[in-house]
Amino acid sequence: MEEKNSKTTRREFIMTTGIAAAGVSMGASPLGAMNRSRVLGANDKVRVGFIGVGNRGTQVMHEFMAENDCEVAAICDIYEPYITRDRSKVHPRYIKEIDRWIPRMGENFPNKVGRYSDYRKLLEDKTIDAVYIGTQDHWHALQTNDAFSAGKDVFVEKPLAMTIHEGREMIKALEKSNQIAGVCLNRRGATTYQKLVREVQNGKIGKITFALGCHVSNMYPAGIGKMKPEDPPKDFDWNAWLGPKPYRPYQYNIAPYRFRWWHEYDNQVLNNGVHSLDLIRWLLNEKAPISVTSLGGKYLLEDDRTIPDTLQTIFEFPSGAIVTFTMLEASSGKFARHGMLEFRGNKGTLYTGGANDYRIIPATRGQFQTWDSLMEGEEFEAERAVDGRLADGSYVNPGANLVRNFLDCVKSRETPVVSLEDGHLSTNLAHLSTISLQVNQKLDWDGEREIFTNSKEANELLHYEYRSPWKL
Repeated sequence: MEEKNSKTTRREFIMTTGIAAAGVSMGASPLGAMNRSRVLGANDKVRVGFIGVGNRGTQVMHEFMAENDCEVAAICDIYEPYITRDRSKVHPRYIKEIDRWIPRMGENFPNKVGRYSDYRKLLEDKTIDAVYIGTQDHWHALQTNDAFSAGKDVFVEKPLAMTIHEGREMIKALEKSNQIAGVCLNRRGATTYQKLVREVQNGKIGKITFALGCHVSNMYPAGIGKMKPEDPPKDFDWNAWLGPKPYRPYQYNIAPYRFRWWHEYDNQVLNNGVHSLDLIRWLLNEKAPISVTSLGGKYLLEDDRTIPDTLQTIFEFPSGAIVTFTMLEASSGKFARHGMLEFRGNKGTLYTGGANDYRIIPATRGQFQTWDSLMEGEEFEAERAVDGRLADGSYVNPGANLVRNFLDCVKSRETPVVSLEDGHLSTNLAHLSTISLQVNQKLDWDGEREIFTNSKEANELLHYEYRSPWKL
């Protein structure tokens, strides 16, 4: 049967969607001026402190700097060249091995910027309105809650937390404060996805019973390499980097950046998969699965990683949908027909994954059916304008839309596009995937109580004991 396609026009797109800062905020919260350093007017500059200004932190700081109503008030890191912003002082071994993930730095700040190696000192500055937290995952909860206590609004990097318990405690701390908080799940800042969510939830492709997401990166043969413990560079505070995690000797293929392949500090479901899982949960309008099963292991790579190079997780959702997430780092190739996400409805199949485009293929009839088509196909690509923007006025980069939205919410006291609760629920999917693999069991999940109902061993993995003196 021939596929039917209709090209979505620019006019139709602009009429059915709005920029992130304008129409997607989720309700209002009280101003609570007593806990704030100062009350901002619509034209005031928001003074932001940046905690963690390595690779990702620098990217986000530059997005904030592009906004005329933002001022970089302070920066904080445990690596001295990142504080001084002097790339010439970065250890030569970092440049040799991970140059791409070392920020270029050398920014020309128009104002005096505070510089700190201890984030708690940054939080003491009462002129700072908000903080961005771009540290490694196991620091997010402590630094976010301390920021709330200091009267700062928070924009925190994904994944929200290192454990399910941490995420819920962050939400409790937010509820006790008068602050606002947003999460860097960037794809929610894309107006294309905001359009899709409305249409899909209104039945555009029918009832969705299956969806998939994937992360594929062939790291054969070297992976992250094999190394032995060594002393860190003298200006890299390894003990501060570890924070609440148990002490272990430093290795050059842990920090900076390559911690993402060490189970103690991250994994690729948390790092990359959380984006896909968030979009799947959002489009399906689900809060939590009722069961999860993971299979996988370190099947090929002989590097130092302590996470799988091959993994597949199956989630079952209460509305009646099966979702698979596949993480492959020992092979390559595409899963979805277009992009990295697939949603199969009874009327059609949606393929997407890039920030600003998607494809819908009409369903074909199966056994005993007589219909010709249940919907028309569609190819959509957001029209680009100039200066990094789309025709609807939003940024091509959806992360920049979230930054703009967060600054607006600091002033309006509305909840940002990606709330802490949304960040928590989506990050939980990655945690559930990991825990199921750890216990080698299909797990039944009670999303309301946030406990497993069929595994004591799995429930023991909902949190871990912090190293003294750190407490949540």
